[in-house]
Amino acid sequence: MAYEWHRPLESKSFTFTVLTLMAVSVGGLALLVPPYFLQGTIVPVEGITPYTALELEGRDIYIREGCNNCHSQQVRPFKTETDRYGPFSLAGESVYDRPFLWGSRRTGPDLQRVGGKYPDSWHWLHFQNPRNIEPRSNMPAFAFLSRRELDLSLTSRKLRVLADLGHPYSEREIENAAEDARAAMGRAADSLRADGVALSDTEAKSEAIALIAYLQKLGTAVTAKPVRSVALREGP
Repeated sequence: MAYEWHRPLESKSFTFTVLTLMAVSVGGLALLVPPYFLQGTIVPVEGITPYTALELEGRDIYIREGCNNCHSQQVRPFKTETDRYGPFSLAGESVYDRPFLWGSRRTGPDLQRVGGKYPDSWHWLHFQNPRNIEPRSNMPAFAFLSRRELDLSLTSRKLRVLADLGHPYSEREIENAAEDARAAMGRAADSLRADGVALSDTEAKSEAIALIAYLQKLGTAVTAKPVRSVALREGP
């Protein structure tokens, strides 16, 4: 049997622990230091824009409800990934994401390219009961979002903070954030009604509308997928 040079080292627990910590530290620095010097050098992809007021509120709801715990937002550069989800993710797509939501766990499909893939009515039905869309889905229903009116009291302040961090929001966009969000919700509600979804006044101003707006934004700067029609289905 060949001499196992590491056996004597393993018998010295303190020395082995110190060397292990040193190796981990060197590896950690190699991963952390280069990105630190890249701050501000990532070029936004052509066509990328910061989230609108309504999309930003929808993103906050997405984070609040833990959607990113089951859905990643990062298409890896592998054929199996790009065949299913589309072009792999680019750093310049995430310049306006604070925090980024790339993730690694996929209980559900990756959502990086979901924007424009389905009409608003598909998402609305999916929130009400995912089994109406995909009988095998294990996603919980989020119908309660359609019964909760969206709170826009802090929207302007959110845009102000992001503007201070370098996001290109104009003063007009910041001051009129709540009004812009309400106008966008009205357009989304009209689109849903035109697609056969009966909305109450509360549902037309609900958190579900904002979440749909966020999802429809994802990945559209790189590729816009055709909106497919959806047949409304009744379900429990």
